[in-house]
This record gives sequence, structure tokens and C-alpha cells, in this order.
Amino acid sequence: MKKILLISAMLIGQCVYAQNKMEPETLWKFGRVAEPKVSPDGKTVVYQITTYKVEDNKGNTDLWTMPVMGGNSKRLTNTSFSESNARWRPDGKKIGFLSSESGESQLWEMNPDGTEKTQISKIAGGVYNFNYSPTQKHIYFSQDVEIDNTLKKRYPDLPKANALQYDELTMRHWTQWEDGAYSHVMYCTYDNGKLGTATDIMPTERFDAPTQPFGGEEQMAWSVDGKFIAYTCKKESGTEYAVSTNTDIYLYSLETGKTINLTSLNKGYDVDPRFSPDGKSIAWLSMERAGFEADKNRIMLMDLATKSTIEVTKALDQSADNILWSKDSKSIYFTSCVDAVHQLYVYSTIAKKDAIRKITNGMSDLNSIDISFDGKINHIVATKVNMSTPTEIYRIETLKGNMYNLSHTNDELLGSLKLGKVEKRMVTTTDEKEMLTWVIYPPDFDKEKKYPVLLVCQGGPQSTVSQGFSYRWNFQLMAAKGYIVVAPNRRGLPSFGQEWNDQISGDWGGQAMKDLLSAIDDISEETYVDTTRRAAVGASYGGYSVYWLAGHHNKRFKSFIAHCGVFNLESMYGATEEIFFVNHDLEGPYWKKPKPVSYESFSPHKFVQNWNTPILVIHNEKDFRVPLGEGLQAFSAAQLQGIKSRFLYFSDEGHWVTKPQNSILWQREFFRWLDETVK
Repeated sequence: MKKILLISAMLIGQCVYAQNKMEPETLWKFGRVAEPKVSPDGKTVVYQITTYKVEDNKGNTDLWTMPVMGGNSKRLTNTSFSESNARWRPDGKKIGFLSSESGESQLWEMNPDGTEKTQISKIAGGVYNFNYSPTQKHIYFSQDVEIDNTLKKRYPDLPKANALQYDELTMRHWTQWEDGAYSHVMYCTYDNGKLGTATDIMPTERFDAPTQPFGGEEQMAWSVDGKFIAYTCKKESGTEYAVSTNTDIYLYSLETGKTINLTSLNKGYDVDPRFSPDGKSIAWLSMERAGFEADKNRIMLMDLATKSTIEVTKALDQSADNILWSKDSKSIYFTSCVDAVHQLYVYSTIAKKDAIRKITNGMSDLNSIDISFDGKINHIVATKVNMSTPTEIYRIETLKGNMYNLSHTNDELLGSLKLGKVEKRMVTTTDEKEMLTWVIYPPDFDKEKKYPVLLVCQGGPQSTVSQGFSYRWNFQLMAAKGYIVVAPNRRGLPSFGQEWNDQISGDWGGQAMKDLLSAIDDISEETYVDTTRRAAVGASYGGYSVYWLAGHHNKRFKSFIAHCGVFNLESMYGATEEIFFVNHDLEGPYWKKPKPVSYESFSPHKFVQNWNTPILVIHNEKDFRVPLGEGLQAFSAAQLQGIKSRFLYFSDEGHWVTKPQNSILWQREFFRWLDETVK
């Protein structure tokens, strides 16, 4: 096959004398940088670093500051409690943040140098997702409000009874059972650290805002005059909630107490509102197709006076994220993933043509962004990450795209590690398309030797294999264990145009599986690949891919590992919680007439009689997206056929493995299985 090789740069500044190879424990030594926020005068960044103590099995988050133009970082907090969600007060004289020091998350303030830390909220149940109004007269926050008449309320004489009851969908979501409480947006007056009585802008409403379980303060926004709160909410319940993605942007008036829906005409996702600094417009992210969670993410722009709306990113055949207005309201900055890397773009609200300009290039992902202005030039402060370097904070010149490293949280640890080369490889697919595939080589790679290979099957199913630094599926760790890692951006992954993205829906076992085989076949042509020592691994849809390949791989692989994978499409449909997902991707329920082709042609359990290769099955109790029964069925199928197999079970994890000791155990068992079956 035709191959185009583009070699990425090794870690800049990596110590020439580095001797250590990465181990599972190494991943928990990195400081995890997040949430850079620029001060009102544009001179200082406040951000958070989370560090972990494996022996305590938990992490702790502290707040730091540093100059936007570069300089030493200053630690502001250093307690046994996490401090996070830092927000500058509009006058720049205080930094507000959330802390659990009092036993539940409450709002605190401190001076920009970290002195005079003061708790300013004492709200029962805790405070989440707060921010100051631009006028500094109010704050908003979110809080859980118990509304439903639960069994505990109905039978107070049975305090030790442990039951939940439901008359409608949705009963559970990702890792949590619905408990009768809902996340609501609140606001109260603010006067130099003193808070007034809180007002619930959604009283009695059985809806979550921000949306749960992953929505945060990015789904809320103050108008410039402080008179309105825009928020994101999916105001549907029961079966409608389970089958719909109809999330809208609502505008609440503090003066009248009335709420209007700004996006009622769109039946897909509408999230993350952002008011323009001049107060004339509001922008948000939107997906057009109802029920499709991986549709193109568009930037919509509404004139607040006329309510006329335009699609800002119509000319881009790719999704947008992280909306950020310029100070003069003439530009909207945003990130967008193209060819498997997240880059910075800008849209001009005044340009008559060529309104969108790409600012950055390179093999790194840019994510959280904020803006600074020094009087002459705009600077974007962003987080930057790649497969060899965890997240750090950079300053980007918006005119030329020049990037300057501001934070150096992990320089010392990275300098002690020996990392592998990351290669961008183009693979020709069976339908003559070019597929971007990342290849990560072991440290000290020698093309004269033979190496085992891991094919990493991506999940999602619509989730790009971009330049991220995973703390579990870490490609550098796999390479450090002596494997060549092959990670293809198969059919269905975003950033290569919507057509490429859409081609997996209703075709899970079709072209996407052929793409995976094309990738492993392509790398296997190299003389340094030992074709007798190849394994396929993956999670979620990647786990599905492993189960599918186990019945169709034609002796390509010597071993498989599937984490929280879909095994039986009928049982998956009946037990998963977001029904809109399976309705779209499997093209409806299994009782539909005619029956969707997926259930007969693409369900891995239909081909389990072809299994003949060792397989490690990993599944978690609290995974409600791909329920535990999927892994149990797969393990039973292997065991009953006498196939070497193992089942690894976590009772306290959901779709992911997030606890430090669980994660390290996961890694050790992952590589122990490969040592037994591949090496």
C-alpha cells in the first residue's frame, strides 16, 4: 500500500540523558493542569493543578497564578482540600473559587496573591459552577434541588429501606441512578463578599441545568449588563428525554423572572451560550440533527434585538468548540479538530468574505481558551497537549499563531523519561480512501529488530484519535513496554469531514472494521513487525471492535483485550440509558419492522462460534452506558468454548477507570495479559 510518512517532533527540551521508561505509576506523578482564566487587566492567569497520592487513592487540586507574558508561577492554595473553579471578580481585586474545606463545596474568595482566604457562602447542599455577573452585583451558581416524591419521603418509618422506584425513563445516567433531585441554576445579590438570598430560576422544574452529568459552568452565561442569565437545559422528561438530544438555550430575566427559549426551532443539541462584550449578540454551539450526538457542532450567532440567527461555521466541514469573543466583539475565537488535531480558529463578524481564519498548526491539541489584550495585540491563553506531553498552558499570538509555553508543571518528570517517536502514517483503505493513522514506536526503536504490535481500536464510536495524553490508554506507556502502537482514525471519527464521520452509523461492523484491518495489514508490511505477535485492544465501541474482530480476524491477532465493550446489540439496546444513541447508530430498536440490519449482521455475539483467540474482558459495575451484562456474556462465551480468557471486574467504576489504585491495577493486569499471550 502507498504510505506517506510525516514524523512528529520529539518532546522539545527532553533531557538528552533520560534513562527511565514510563510505568503505570508514572502516570499518577504528573500534575494535571486545567482551567486557565485571565485576569480582567489581561496580565495574569489563574489555573489549577491536580496532583495524586496513590497511597491515599485520591487527588487534590490547588490554584496557581502566573504572568500572561511569561514568568514564575505562584502557588495560591496548599491545603488538604481541593480548591477549584477559580473565577476573577470583574474588578480584578479578588479571585473566587470553590472549596470543600467546610465539608461541602462552598464559595470562597482570596486576594490575587493568595492572602485573606474567606468563605463567603454557607448554602446547605453546597455550591457548584459559580461566576460573578459583569456588574459585580450578583453571582450565579448551580445546586441540587430535591423535587420528586421519593420512597424515602413516602415511607419515613422505613429509614433503612434501600429502594428506588420509577414510572418512566430515564432511571439512570452514566454512573448515577436518578434520585429525585435536579441541578438548578440559582442567583443571589453580591456586595463585596456578602451574598443575599438565593433565587431558583427554575422552581419546581424537573430538569437539570447545567445538563448532567458532565455539564458545568460553560453551559451558563451572564449578559453584559447583568440583567439576564443564559443557560443550557434539556426540558424533556420520561421517554422523550431518553430518545431526544433536544437541548436548548434559555434566557432568564432577573427583572421580570420570565424565561424564553432562544433555540426552540432546533431539535438537536444547543449548548454553551456566550454573550458578546457589546451586549448585542449571543453565540452558542449547536447540532442540527435530532437524536444524533455526534453531528457537526456548529457556531450559531443571534442578534438579540431582532432574534435573527446565522450559522458562523457553515463553510467548515468540521465541528467547533470553545467559543470565545474578542474584547471588541468583532471576532469569535474557537477551537476545531481537523485531521485529528485541535487547532485555533477565528471568525470575523465584520468580514464580508473569508471570515474564518485558521491561526495555529502543528501536531498538538489546543483546548481551554481565554483571551488577553496588551493594547496592541490579542493573545489567546490555551491549554496544549500531545501524545508525548501532558497538558500545559500556552500563550498564542492571534495574528501569527506563535505559541509560547507559560506553565512548566511536568518538565522535570518528562525530562527523566525516555519517550517513543510519534509518526503520522497515511493508510489506503479498501475503498481507496486515505486514513490518518498514528504509530508510536518503543523508545530506542531499532528497525533491524522485530516488535510486537498493538492495534488500538478507538471508542465513541465518533471520537477522534487526536493528540491527547491519556492517563489510562496511554500510547507512550504501551510503547515503553516494547510494543509498536497503531491507532487508526477509522471510519466514523470526526475531523475528516461529516461524510467520513457519518459512515459508521448503521454500519458498525462494516467499513470501520475494514479500516482497522487495513491499518494492521499496512504496518505489518514493515520488516520490523513480528506478525506472529499482534494484539487488538479497545474500550467502549473499541471493545465492540475487539469482540467483532475476534470473530472475523482470520488469524491476524494472537490476543485481544476488550474494556466495557458492546457484545450483544439487542441486550445493549434494552439496557443502555441514552436511547437516542442506539436509535441513531443502530437505526432503531430490535423489534422494529423491518428489523434493522445491525442486529443480525453486526452484533458480535452472532459470530462467537468463530472465536479461537485468548481474550481479556474488563467491565465495570457502574457502567450504565454499556452495562455489565455485555462483558459477562462475552466472558461466558469464551469460557464455555474453552478459549483462554480472563474477566477483570471493578465494582466502583463506571465507563472509565478513574481511581488511582484501580487505574494502576488495570494497567498491571493489561500488560500481564499481554505478557502471557503475546510476548
